[in-house]
Amino acid sequence: MNTGSYYERIDDHRFKPTAHAGGAWDPDEMHFSPLGGLVMHAVDRLLAGRPDAGMVPARISFDILGRLALDECEIRVETVRPGRTIELVEAVVLVADRPVVRARVWLLTALDTAAVAGGAGERLPAPETLKPWPLGDVWPGGYIASLDVRPVGEPRPGRTTAWVATPLALVAGESSSPLASYVTLIDTANGIAVRESPGAWMFPNVDLTVHLHRPPGGRWTGLDTTVTFGPAGHGLTSSVLHDENGPVGHAQQILTVRPQPEADLDG
Repeated sequence: MNTGSYYERIDDHRFKPTAHAGGAWDPDEMHFSPLGGLVMHAVDRLLAGRPDAGMVPARISFDILGRLALDECEIRVETVRPGRTIELVEAVVLVADRPVVRARVWLLTALDTAAVAGGAGERLPAPETLKPWPLGDVWPGGYIASLDVRPVGEPRPGRTTAWVATPLALVAGESSSPLASYVTLIDTANGIAVRESPGAWMFPNVDLTVHLHRPPGGRWTGLDTTVTFGPAGHGLTSSVLHDENGPVGHAQQILTVRPQPEADLDG
């Protein structure tokens, strides 16, 4: 096993996860965060095989359909709405021939709108100025253990801003686009601002939707995250997304909130 990546390529469509892709809720499952990056890596390959149409991803949505076993996966990508200025691409992830993730990527044409750009907000403090936070003290799993996390201020229940980076490649022996590398880290948001102890409560997300007003760059993903729990078993993780030049968009994750089966909630 290559210890420097989250995945190893088997063939054009199939990948083998390494231990670094291990999940936080169950180490025998894949953490969705690197899998989301892998989907974008596969989409990039489809787009690289055509003439440059001058379009960039503006919305990326993932629906998690079932258990993400830490096992060989297959990714199939197709264009479902071709166009010269707007295009929709769909990807399906299969494990053991069963669909476990369905993703859709809207691509919009790139134009020069610098003259009217504005409203994005302020930059976060540079990650190099901040102290590391051992997120492994909160969560288990190979993916969490692989991260460099730098919080901006003291992490609080339901409210944390942090930079996240990784020294690992997404796929062994392959370079990844800035966007695929960036997306690899976004799903970490649900783990940096926990409202309740994951030993007592479960709150996995069943989706991830990313909206981007500009392409991100650099090795750091900035997550300005708020987690809300409702009174009927649902929750929402909302993040303003940053790179080192400032905000790049937003991410939302719907949560299913429930007590751990063996938790003693009365202490």
